[in-house]
Amino acid sequence: VQLQAFGGGLVQAGGSLRLSCAASGSIGSINTWGWYRQAPGKQRDLVADITRGGSAYYADSAKGRLTISRDNAKNTLYLQMNSLKPEDTAVYYCNAEIWSQTLRRYWGQGTLVTVSS
Repeated sequence: VQLQAFGGGLVQAGGSLRLSCAASGSIGSINTWGWYRQAPGKQRDLVADITRGGSAYYADSAKGRLTISRDNAKNTLYLQMNSLKPEDTAVYYCNAEIWSQTLRRYWGQGTLVTVSS
């Protein structure tokens, strides 16, 4: 099983980006799936996650600006980021709880988002 995150880049403050995370391999089902981010010199924190049924959780910093969604048929997770701020600059990682012979969590490789002021 592999998770591949992409869609990061350089954007000006106030701009938007859409991140995607594609899961591939021998996947039975994907339970909770989320986005984390890690800014330079800081710990990795949860930004948002979403259950298989579509119930979403957002960190306070994400509420009102970031929207998490998933396409279960395509095994793909999304993060729509609007009204971006310089403090959103970080490497964004996807993390999923996946049934593949056993139940375990997987990490994607990360995609860098840089927001300029």
